[in-house]
Amino acid sequence: MEILVASAIGILTAAGLYLVMRLRTFPVILGISLLTYAVNVFLFASGRLTIGSPGILRSGVDVYADPLPQALVLTAIVISFGMTAVVVMIALGAYLGSDDDHVDDPTEGPEAQPETEERT
Repeated sequence: MEILVASAIGILTAAGLYLVMRLRTFPVILGISLLTYAVNVFLFASGRLTIGSPGILRSGVDVYADPLPQALVLTAIVISFGMTAVVVMIALGAYLGSDDDHVDDPTEGPEAQPETEERT
């Protein structure tokens, strides 16, 4: 079970990093989402993977699930959903404002100016 979870975290992280390095905004947003999923799975797995264990201490129970990582993941899911909505709106505004969804900005100076041909 641990190998499966570790592999899932690695695959989510690799795919997220690959998408974050793209030059368009939509793959970058998807990459950030995949990275947040990888962090959430990592946080959840840090609380020991136990199956069928209660999250609340009771008398007579020897093995229980740690509720702190569950609370952290729940909070992280809500925050990542809100931040994804904000980033999507910023990217949509940038796209509608410039008709281009490239992530890179042009550099300052004469090399950033498009060359125009002089008519004679």
